[in-house]
Amino acid sequence: MAARAGISLLVGIAAAAVVGLACVAWSAAERRVGIGQEAKALTGGDAERAPDLLTRYGCAGCHTIPGVPGADGKVGPALSGLRERVYVGGVLRNTAGNLVAWIVDPHRVSPRSAMPATGITEAEARDIAAYLYQH
Repeated sequence: MAARAGISLLVGIAAAAVVGLACVAWSAAERRVGIGQEAKALTGGDAERAPDLLTRYGCAGCHTIPGVPGADGKVGPALSGLRERVYVGGVLRNTAGNLVAWIVDPHRVSPRSAMPATGITEAEARDIAAYLYQH
């Protein structure tokens, strides 16, 4: 009888743990959706298009970029957590407009920057900015 009660207690604890983990996962998913919507509103870009752009334009060769396969470059800074940073490119206040301007033409902002002009259009830069603010 005591063994049965112990098993029932363990089953109850396990069920509560599963429910708790599901709630945490749901909350994290809702947070990601909220961050994605905020990033889209800030930039006017579509983050879903960015991984291909980041690879096509060679960003992945210089930067470590979360969620982009093969983006493990060490030349430029890692681009995770960009929305929490104070500056973009070390010289511009971190705003969506400044991030887009930096991506499109870094030398206009900082002529001695090692970041090359890539030919990224403003629309593509908005997509990339949305992705970076989301990750």
